[in-house]
Amino acid sequence: MKLSVIIPIFNEVKTLEEILRQVKSTGLADEILLVDDGSTDGTRDLLARLDGKQGVRVILHEKNQGKGAAVRTGIAAATGEIVLIQDADLEYDPRDYHALLRPIEENKADVVYGSRFMGSPHRVTMFWHMLANKLLTFATNLLYDTILTDMETGYKVFRREVLQGVSLRANRFDFEPEFTAKILKRKSRIFEVPISFNPRDYSEGKKIKLKDAFEAIWALLKYRFTD
Repeated sequence: MKLSVIIPIFNEVKTLEEILRQVKSTGLADEILLVDDGSTDGTRDLLARLDGKQGVRVILHEKNQGKGAAVRTGIAAATGEIVLIQDADLEYDPRDYHALLRPIEENKADVVYGSRFMGSPHRVTMFWHMLANKLLTFATNLLYDTILTDMETGYKVFRREVLQGVSLRANRFDFEPEFTAKILKRKSRIFEVPISFNPRDYSEGKKIKLKDAFEAIWALLKYRFTD
C-alpha cells in the first residue's frame, strides 16, 4: 500500500532538513507532503530547494492558519492508500513507522495512534503538559466510551478511505479531538502502539498553549452531539 506522509510546518527551518532525512531513511514513504503554513523564518527558502526531489511535494499556505488547516490541506492532496501525520519538530521518531503501520498491514486496524503513555522511552519534562494531555484523553474516553491512552498524539496513521464522507473543519490544534471524535463515531477500528517521545519545551519553540486545551474540550463536547 502506498504511504503518504504529511508534515505540517510553521517556522521549522532548524529542524526541517533533519526530520525529512529521518522520514526518508525509513524507506517507507512513497510521497512526502510538506505543507507550509505561512512560515516567516526562512523555511520557505529551504522548501523551494526541496520541492520535487525524492518524492517530496511542497504546498504553501499564503498566511498562517494553524496546524489543523495544514494537515487538512495535506490530506486533500495525498494520493496514498495510507496517510501518516508527522510533526516537523523532532518530537516524534520516524523509526516508529514500522510499529505504527503493522496493525493496518495486518488488517487489524483502520486507524493507528502512537501513544506516548504506554511505557516507551521518552524525555522527562513538562509535567503540566502531560497532565493536560491525560485529562483530555480521559474526557474523550468518558464522552465516547473508549479506552485511548493518548488522544492528543501527533502520530495518527489511517487508511485514507476512513475519511470518505467525513468533513474536517479544525484549523488549529483542535484537529486532534475533531479527528478522534469523528473516527470514533464512525466505529473505525483504532489501535494504539507505544512510541518514543522527545518533547521540546517552550524555550525550544513548542507552540501549543493552554488555551488550546480549552478548545480541545469544546471540540470533544461539540462533536459528541453534532457532525
